[in-house]
Amino acid sequence: MEIADVWQRVAGVQPEPPGWLVLTTAALALLAILPAPVWRVTRTVVTIAHEGGHGVAALMTRRRLSGIRLHSDTSGLTISSGRPTGPGMILTAAAGYVAPSLLGLGGAALLADGRITALLWISILLLAGMLVMIRNAFGLLAVVLTGALFLVVSWYGGSQVQAAFAYLGVWFLLLAGVRPVVELQAKRRSGGAPDSDADQLSRLTGVSAVLWVALFLVVSLSCLLGGASWLLHWKH
Repeated sequence: MEIADVWQRVAGVQPEPPGWLVLTTAALALLAILPAPVWRVTRTVVTIAHEGGHGVAALMTRRRLSGIRLHSDTSGLTISSGRPTGPGMILTAAAGYVAPSLLGLGGAALLADGRITALLWISILLLAGMLVMIRNAFGLLAVVLTGALFLVVSWYGGSQVQAAFAYLGVWFLLLAGVRPVVELQAKRRSGGAPDSDADQLSRLTGVSAVLWVALFLVVSLSCLLGGASWLLHWKH
């Protein structure tokens, strides 16, 4: 296949999927989030997006990104250096919890425009960029397997398979972006997360950590409502 053919395949507009597929993938995404045993596995995808958000924000604010670690308990760590205070540090700390929802909203915009294959390849490029910053074995495995799944579906999957996978992924990010924020406040209430992103932001800004959690929740819910309206409107 020539480069021009590949580009046409990636940049082209794909057929609109049937309404039942859109609704079915939304239901499947919920099933990947609500049951606790399943969530313990699928939450790793949210962690990838979360730590990726920290990493991108660090680079955009000209901090030095040293590495990213993803752990089997679905926690993660992004290490950057630079000024310990100021806008760059604040934006880097604030980016994690909103990243999955913002990615989901961006994905919904692409799907609403019929850019299914483009969404899959953009995801591959983002994962490849993150891969070079991973600094532990589990993180490498998680990102490689996720990227490989996107690659296989985008290269070998038919239009219906690609659409189902893309919609499932976007619904998952939109819906799953809410749960970690709720879990964060539950942990904070019991004293289990004294160094959470919200608490770090509170120390950096003087604004209550509860208000930062509220901001995370508003962003995630707004992305969910906006993204869902795009996805569901397209099928009419």
